[in-house]
Amino acid sequence: MKNRKLNQWLWKWHFIAGLISMPFVILLAITGGIYLFKDKYDAPKQAHIKTVKVEKEAISYQKQWELAKPELHKPPFSMVIPTKANQATIFSSGMFSHKSSVYINPYKAEVSGKISPKNSNMHTVRKLHGELLLGKFGTKIIELVASWMFVLIITGVYVFWPNKKEGVKGFFKIRFNAGKRTLYRDLHTVFGFWISVLLLITLAGGMPWTDVFGANFKWLQDATNTGFPKTWSARGIQSNIKGEAITLDEMVVLAKSMHLKGEVSIGLPSNPKGVYSIYNTTFDLGAQKRFHFDQYSGKQLISHNWEDVGVLMRGRLWFMAFHQGQFGLWNWFVMLCVAILLAFVAIAGLVSYLKRKEPKKWSTPKVPKSFKASYGIVAIIIVLAIVFPLFGASVVIIAIVEFLRGRKAVI
Repeated sequence: MKNRKLNQWLWKWHFIAGLISMPFVILLAITGGIYLFKDKYDAPKQAHIKTVKVEKEAISYQKQWELAKPELHKPPFSMVIPTKANQATIFSSGMFSHKSSVYINPYKAEVSGKISPKNSNMHTVRKLHGELLLGKFGTKIIELVASWMFVLIITGVYVFWPNKKEGVKGFFKIRFNAGKRTLYRDLHTVFGFWISVLLLITLAGGMPWTDVFGANFKWLQDATNTGFPKTWSARGIQSNIKGEAITLDEMVVLAKSMHLKGEVSIGLPSNPKGVYSIYNTTFDLGAQKRFHFDQYSGKQLISHNWEDVGVLMRGRLWFMAFHQGQFGLWNWFVMLCVAILLAFVAIAGLVSYLKRKEPKKWSTPKVPKSFKASYGIVAIIIVLAIVFPLFGASVVIIAIVEFLRGRKAVI
């Protein structure tokens, strides 16, 4: 049997945290669901840039590189090898939202267009999802809400867990004939329980993008040497300047001979001592490989595969990819269902609350004054506060407010 007083205490904080974070949770669910359609939304708008008409003989990749250089603010750092004759060749510079790509029509020897993520409407959706369009301040709000969502899920599962009398049926019990308040409560609890594990995985995939937790996680990776190898991105590797540099076309021939899985790119040297790199992007993460070559001799200097990546980085990339629905159609569909059900569960909980709420009162669940949190509960809160610093800060503020309210009541 569950501890009744503990159940009431957890229910109180589940209720308060849920009520405060609910608008943000609904917004995250809606914007996350919309962003899953990014590729489908962007594809027709970008087709005239990415697709070219196959005509006469294509110019060399080396000449295409030269055409791309003046079109970008910074020298291109990579080129994606086309897999079809009617694909424009992509040269890119910058990272993430600052990334800019120029597309070269190899048959007409001209630029077919440029694409930058920040110029897409979907970029606005992503910014709304990740920072509420409020920059760093908004990012921290989202991180705080996401941190409390872990608490909401854990407390919700405990409060919902059926007793022995209800048995397994309690996990599926939705009372359709017991009034609307009870119906919406059951819809909130039952569906919330059954997507709880998926929600935890989804949250784990989103947390690395946050400011405070993300920075701490990166520090832990560096401290434990469980991130990317230092030479993964060719850092610290140099070419031996001797003679003429080999052409980009020679590197393309070499890359094609490797038969790498997924999208294959050539990392381009940015200076005379820079190196060529060959790497693939695929969400069969175990098949990812990287090779770095001297740009003059073509000699392979170092190579890496997925096993060289540290365990924390591997876990991080897996959860982030799952969060974005990038493991195929099944993953995309699962994430769409999670987004829809999360919004549904949040709204059902709100409706249930409004139907039970007394007019002009918050109707906050009551907790017996005799209840005191056990050392185990306190230890769990401390661990969560360390893992999620913004959650920890909010708990300290809540504790101070509760203490001052208690003193005021005594006085």
